[in-house]
Amino acid sequence: MAASEDVILIAGGAGFIGSHLTARFLDEGRQVIVLDNLQTARPSNLRLLEGRPGFTFVQGDIVDPLPEAVLREAGRIVRIYNLACAASPPQYQADPEHTMLTNVMGTNHLLRLAEQTGARFLLTSTSEVYGDPEVHPQVEGYRGWVNCTGPRACYDEGKRAAEALTFDYARMARAQVRVARIFNTYGPQMHPDDGRVVSNLICQALSNRDITIHGDGTQTRSFCYVSDMVDALIRLMESDIDGLEPVNLGNPVELTVSDLAEKVVAMTGSTNRLVYTPLPQDDPRRRRPNIDRARALLGWEPRVPLADGLAKTCAWFAEELGRVAQRVAA
Repeated sequence: MAASEDVILIAGGAGFIGSHLTARFLDEGRQVIVLDNLQTARPSNLRLLEGRPGFTFVQGDIVDPLPEAVLREAGRIVRIYNLACAASPPQYQADPEHTMLTNVMGTNHLLRLAEQTGARFLLTSTSEVYGDPEVHPQVEGYRGWVNCTGPRACYDEGKRAAEALTFDYARMARAQVRVARIFNTYGPQMHPDDGRVVSNLICQALSNRDITIHGDGTQTRSFCYVSDMVDALIRLMESDIDGLEPVNLGNPVELTVSDLAEKVVAMTGSTNRLVYTPLPQDDPRRRRPNIDRARALLGWEPRVPLADGLAKTCAWFAEELGRVAQRVAA
């Protein structure tokens, strides 16, 4: 990217990954516009950004026509990151119509802006496009095993549609695009109630609540610390690839949910009871990225070990839950 007056637009920039990405650019002295409807963003994430030099916040929903406050800056926008969508099952299933429209209509609105301005566009897609995979680890060429009518379809199929739309813009030479397929990411500034396994386990372990594990705990996941993910997204956006292939971004170290729970329990010193609950419909049994493409094209791989990332995340949640308890008491 060129001059400092150029603007980076981050849709969903007040969310978990988005707020970290925004902070990274502000640290570098960049001009950032965050467009967010605050559907799932934590107010404290936004407060960490407000008042910083170069930061502008515009409240709006990408399902709707883009706000005038964004369009006024169109001539300065050189990069568009689309992170705007609820990403955890409880959140995206709460309003499935909106989830689907965010992925399709919202992505199209941002792609049209990229076409009009010449800005490069990056879509944050998801490992959920692989569904409950029959191929392991998952490679970008695998087409997935997705239930297109199930309760997760609003997100899974929404992201697949968003990818299709993004690649069509590229094939028609209407926009420069990049597509990231993000695998499980964790770290500070997650929402305590987002329903994701890392935040669930840590918050339950730090509170006087049962620690719930879906299924028998043998299903596997791979967890990438948020700073590694931010680095990967920026590298992908600035790469010289043609944009006609998705890139898996995640940590290839695989462990079971039970193993993760044991690590969290040991790290927090929790004595809470472990409770096993039914596995949600279409919940993937195994999830691990093949990141050979990211290594080859971006020179990237995760650097933060799980033990270090979990320690930072547990410490952040302990402080955050303490603040919440103080506010409730007050």
